[in-house]
Amino acid sequence: MSDYHVPVMLQECVDGLHIDPTKTYVDVTFGGGGHTKEILSRLTTGKLVVFDQDPDAKKNAEAINDDRLIFCAANFRYLKRYLRLNGIKQVAGILGDLGISSHQIDETSRGFSTRGDAPLDMRMAQSGALSAKEVINDYEEIELRKMFKLYGELNQPHKAASLIVHARSAGEIETTQQLMDALKPMAPRGKENRFYAQVFQAIRIEVNEELVTLKEMIEQGAEVLEEGGYFVIESYHSLEDRLVKNFFKTGNFEGEMNKDFYGNLLRPLKPLKSKPITASEEEIARNRRARSAKLRVAIKLPADNKK
Repeated sequence: MSDYHVPVMLQECVDGLHIDPTKTYVDVTFGGGGHTKEILSRLTTGKLVVFDQDPDAKKNAEAINDDRLIFCAANFRYLKRYLRLNGIKQVAGILGDLGISSHQIDETSRGFSTRGDAPLDMRMAQSGALSAKEVINDYEEIELRKMFKLYGELNQPHKAASLIVHARSAGEIETTQQLMDALKPMAPRGKENRFYAQVFQAIRIEVNEELVTLKEMIEQGAEVLEEGGYFVIESYHSLEDRLVKNFFKTGNFEGEMNKDFYGNLLRPLKPLKSKPITASEEEIARNRRARSAKLRVAIKLPADNKK
């Protein structure tokens, strides 16, 4: 289990929850259980509810074997539903470590990695109906173009879409290597890895509806947090971080400052800092993934004080 995923800024994430050892907390991205074990070490009679739709993560939860731990084999978009099923109305803190885990990247058969050759899959949950293969082979060119522009932030999304449509006209694109070969003519020399990472990110976000589910989780999280509770989210790319930043600051994902008659901001949360927390140089040297991590913490405001 220790090799599943190395948490980035582990102490900073858990410290951000300001844990009361008697209360209930949520880790919406259980993964290898790194954050979970640290949270459990700070609880006495408190409970911890964890979410993960990956079957491999469930095995990690079973290995912990702690009565204070409640594992929910589900996407975190169902946060409120599963809390209700477990008789929980409010929690004192929520932690989310977003993005793809080291385990999923290293498990090349899942198709998340640009290293090696694997079937085009990229589903976080193997029960998901849509895979990367369907996206690449069945989407219209205009849909591919939109996906690469919005989720991959490619400089030439139209060219990427055109190359894929041309390549699949000779036969289905079935593997990650075939996909990279189709896009090779536009991969910037010397920056190929970054380019393919953007491509894979776009497809992964589309397959798993990552931004949609993130929005749903954040909105539900703001509802189930008790007043004075803490919301901690660590993200790894600008699309995620922008949503988190906007909602924490303004109460909506567009970043619009809505105020009441008296000029008070109408928002359920208040960020503790205007800028995100980032990893130290020492941690980045140990773990390359830490370079892109941005950690934001917000507190739930009282209903009559949305300043």
